[in-house]
Amino acid sequence: MKEIKYIRYNTSNEKQKDFELAYEKAQESLRRSSHCLNYELSNCVEKLENYNLRIECDSFEGHMKGFRSSPEFQLFFSAVQPFFNNIEEMRHYGLTRIRK
Repeated sequence: MKEIKYIRYNTSNEKQKDFELAYEKAQESLRRSSHCLNYELSNCVEKLENYNLRIECDSFEGHMKGFRSSPEFQLFFSAVQPFFNNIEEMRHYGLTRIRK
């Protein structure tokens, strides 16, 4: 079953550009991963310092054991690690039948 990971960030206004540049760099690792099916980074319109990252993986195991033990994850982590203290919430979700 597909797994969706959501990460909610809160960055300072001064760090927004650096944050987005870090994810521009990190997305290459997501593209290369055979376990990552899709991803997107969204910026809140009402509160520009808030971001949501959505990563869709082939499965929870593919994400946790496949991607996280891969060389791609090491590159991903090194790119975004400076912003880990800005994480407000990180959760893994499974899809339900309710969708378009």
